[in-house]
Amino acid sequence: MKKQEYIDAELLSGNKNTGFTVSQIYYSTYQVSKLTSHLELHPKDYSSQLGLRKLLGKRRRLLTYLSNANTGLYVKVLNKLGIRGLKVR
Repeated sequence: MKKQEYIDAELLSGNKNTGFTVSQIYYSTYQVSKLTSHLELHPKDYSSQLGLRKLLGKRRRLLTYLSNANTGLYVKVLNKLGIRGLKVR
């Protein structure tokens, strides 16, 4: 439960609903940081690299959805997590 408590504490709105888009983005960012540190120790772990790429794609899709649905919350999430925004085409 330590991981879930950390993510709940980081949420902006205090919403503990795990289906909430922001909570999914926070959880996937936590997983990305965990996998990144693992890959620094094990650079040839190709299955973890694949998992990281899938997770980054999922987070990108969630960020796209959030930017279309609620731009203000999207900007707050980006600032809080310290991640880059989406590329505009």
